[in-house]
Amino acid sequence: MASYKKLDAWQQSMQLVKEIYLMTKAFPKEELYALTSQTKRASVSVPCNIAEGIGRNYKKDTIQFLHIARGSLYELETLLNIAVMIEIIAEEIFNKISPLIDKCLQLLNGHIRYYEKSNLK
Repeated sequence: MASYKKLDAWQQSMQLVKEIYLMTKAFPKEELYALTSQTKRASVSVPCNIAEGIGRNYKKDTIQFLHIARGSLYELETLLNIAVMIEIIAEEIFNKISPLIDKCLQLLNGHIRYYEKSNLK
C-alpha cells in the first residue's frame, strides 16, 4: 500500500487545512473558542482521518475513516456557511475555499468507491 502522503485526497486536504488556518486568523476574537476552533478542528480532521484510515489493516476500517473524513468536510462547509450567514467572512472568501472542499469530496468519494470495489480484506 502506498503512503497516505502520496494520495491526492490527503495532499488536497492538507492544502485546505492551510487555507482554513489562514482564513480563521481574521475571525473575531470572541469566536476563538467557538466557530474558529470548531472550523479548524473540522479541517484538521480530514487529513488525519484519511491517514488513519489508510493505516488500518482492514478494508472496512479504512472505508469507515474515509467516511468520517467526508463527514468532516460537510461539517466544515456548514461552519463556513454559518460564518458567511453571520457575516464573519465575506461570500467571496467562501467562494475561494468552496472549490477546495469540492475537490477533496470528489477525491474522497473516489477512494471510498475504490475500497468498496476492491478485493482487499
